[in-house]
Amino acid sequence: MYKGLVMYNWFRKKSRIEQLKERYRLLMKRSFELSSKDPEKSEKAHQQADRIFQEIQYLSFRKADK
Repeated sequence: MYKGLVMYNWFRKKSRIEQLKERYRLLMKRSFELSSKDPEKSEKAHQQADRIFQEIQYLSFRKADK
């Protein structure tokens, strides 16, 4: 039974929120890595991540209203 669940998740298309969460995680990681080397690029990555986080919150609240 567990094996079938794994296969299902492998072929399942990610939702918009899942895609945004993954992108947010990668941007925050990049921002952290750049923070000591290039603060300007780090700040830009952090701002992009903040915009994505706001979109995640908006979609989550919209989904909760349904």
